Amino acid sequence: MKELWLRFLSFFGMAHWVEITTNTPRCTYYFGPFASRSSAEKAHFGYVEDLKEEGAQGIKVVIKACKPTTLTIFDEGEDLSRPFRQMMSIGN
Repeated sequence: MKELWLRFLSFFGMAHWVEITTNTPRCTYYFGPFASRSSAEKAHFGYVEDLKEEGAQGIKVVIKACKPTTLTIFDEGEDLSRPFRQMMSIGN
């Protein structure tokens, strides 16, 4: 039942996502979807820690209800051979 609810929320853009932007590399990552803001807030610490371990700098986090079409957005000027290309969305 929880999975069905999450699909409903995702379909209508009402699911919560963790949006993380980094200055180095210049990227935007979306992690989710989550059924509630509180579950996204609890999960974001792990995503930030992983990015820090990979050497990301200038990390900013926003929790929001949305429907991202792309989970990882790279600045076109960045070197895409870095390990950040490997980052994937980890759902709840």
